[in-house]
Amino acid sequence: MRILVSNDDGYTAAGIEALAHALQPLGEVTVVAPETNSSGASNSLSLRRPLSVRQAANGFYYINGTPSDCVHVALHGLLDFRPDLLVSGINNGANMGDDTLYSGTVAAATEGYLFGIPSMAFSLVERDWKHLDCAVRVAHELVGRFAARPWPEPLLLNVNVPAVPYSELTGFRATRLGRRHPAEPVVRSTTPYGETVYWIGPVGCALDGGPDTDFGAIDDRAVSLTPLHLDLTDHTQAAALAGWVEA
Repeated sequence: MRILVSNDDGYTAAGIEALAHALQPLGEVTVVAPETNSSGASNSLSLRRPLSVRQAANGFYYINGTPSDCVHVALHGLLDFRPDLLVSGINNGANMGDDTLYSGTVAAATEGYLFGIPSMAFSLVERDWKHLDCAVRVAHELVGRFAARPWPEPLLLNVNVPAVPYSELTGFRATRLGRRHPAEPVVRSTTPYGETVYWIGPVGCALDGGPDTDFGAIDDRAVSLTPLHLDLTDHTQAAALAGWVEA
C-alpha cells in the first residue's frame, strides 16, 4: 500500500514524524507537508505565488504553502504514482464540530478525497502532544484495518483521539459533527507603534455535544470517527428557494 502523509502543523511537527514512523510497517510512506505551521488554513490554495518543493534530511518533502497546496502538488505533479490512501495529522489539538471548516488537517484529507483517494485526518484533542503515543497507535490500527478491509466507497474520515493513555480508551465510535457556541470575542491590543490589532478569540463551548457527536465520544474517552462529505447544498430549502425566485 502506498500512503501519502501530510498535515497542517508543518513537516517538523512531532505528530507527523510519529505518524509517518508508525505507518511505515503498513506500506510505502511519502510525506509532503507545509514548511511552516498552517493551522486554520482550511482549503485555501496559493494561486498568486510560486511554490517550492524541498526535501529534508529525513526524506520528508516540504512546501512553502498550505496543506491543500501540499496534497495538490503531490498528487498533480510531484509524485509519479497514485497513493492508495492519504493520511493527515496527527494534529496538535482537536478538530471537531464547526472547527472542521477551518482545519488545515481536515483540508489536507479533503484535497485527497477530491482526487478520489480515500483519506483520513487524525487529531489529538489536547495540545502539547500529551499522550501522542495513544493517537499514533489508533492511527496505526485504523490504517491497518483499511489495508485489510478497504472501504468500498469514497472515504473522508475525521478522527479525533482523546488525550489519555491507550489503556483508558473506551473504544471507537462512529459519530456526527457536533456544534459549538459562537467563538469568544476577539482580543484587542496595541502594538509598540500604537497600531490597534485584533487576535481571534478562543473557540466556544460545545452547544450540541450529545453522545452521538464527536464531542460526546471524546467526553466518554472514545475515539471519534466522523465520515464527512462535501455537498454543501441545503436540500431542505431548495424547493422553497425556487418558489421564492419565481414569485
